Amino acid sequence: MLIKRAADLRESDVTPKETFLRRREFLAVAGSTAVAVATNGLGPVFTATPTAAAQNPAAQKLANLKKSPFSTDEKLNSYKDITTYNNFYEFGLDKADPGKYAHTLKPKPWSVVVEGQCGKPGAYNIEDIMKWAPLEERIYRLRCVEAWSMVVPWVGYPLSEFLKRFEPTSKAKYVEFKTLVDTRQMPGQTEPALNWPYVEGLRMDEAMHPLTLLGLGLYGEVLPNQNGAPIRLVVPWKYGFKSIKSIVRVRFVETEPINTWKQQQSSEYGFFANVNPQVDHPRWTQGSERRLGEFFRRKTLMFNGYGDQVASLYAGMDLRKNY
Repeated sequence: MLIKRAADLRESDVTPKETFLRRREFLAVAGSTAVAVATNGLGPVFTATPTAAAQNPAAQKLANLKKSPFSTDEKLNSYKDITTYNNFYEFGLDKADPGKYAHTLKPKPWSVVVEGQCGKPGAYNIEDIMKWAPLEERIYRLRCVEAWSMVVPWVGYPLSEFLKRFEPTSKAKYVEFKTLVDTRQMPGQTEPALNWPYVEGLRMDEAMHPLTLLGLGLYGEVLPNQNGAPIRLVVPWKYGFKSIKSIVRVRFVETEPINTWKQQQSSEYGFFANVNPQVDHPRWTQGSERRLGEFFRRKTLMFNGYGDQVASLYAGMDLRKNY
């Protein structure tokens, strides 16, 4: 297998091409239609989306979940979709690799170090973090820069509830997050696909916004390894690469962090990464998307459909320049 180095790797180089996706959709529908014809039209063309009961029976269930008023009422993607089609380069460059190889990740014991411009820095274990606020289920859209999307029933609580415990000072203008680096647990880190560790950041007002979720589970269970166990971000109005996984370090800082994909290819990936269908990626359109499980493409919504809640954060900004 050809492995590209960080200097020349682009996100599109390691994800399915648009033409391939369309061809695969066509073949899937054609195959299903053939089955229906062979059974005199009695067979279903598409498999129905599984309910929340179709999950991992060995996973820890999360009880007493509140329903969030922030949730969309759109149809959920299946548990299989959500756990077998992932970007998580620490386990490989193919979408199926995390589901195959993330069993090497050990989400317990796990601690998160908090530091920087705050009054109460320290290291905190995941068991305590999960108890700091009531857990709730939030059904959010996920939009990835490669023009595919999902609807995911996340579990967690507002990131603001986590951050305010550390008493950030007036100098804390941004929050920086880092993923675990451990080649034994994350074998993809033996390859120089990216500069490890994976780094992301948010402006403080973005981090404290009530939509920004500290993700601790999905589908009523603790996070599967391939989805960022045991702790991740979910920032629903931004492209998926902003929602960093398997977090081990949080730092309050004065200046804008250099996030991984901006460092990787600054001409194509910026710090803000707000979903803006009016601004094309240099090599493909962002005006439409393919929802996993659907044949036809759909129009991409500004801020991924969360504009009423978050547009005010960017009042006066040039959203074409600040991509």
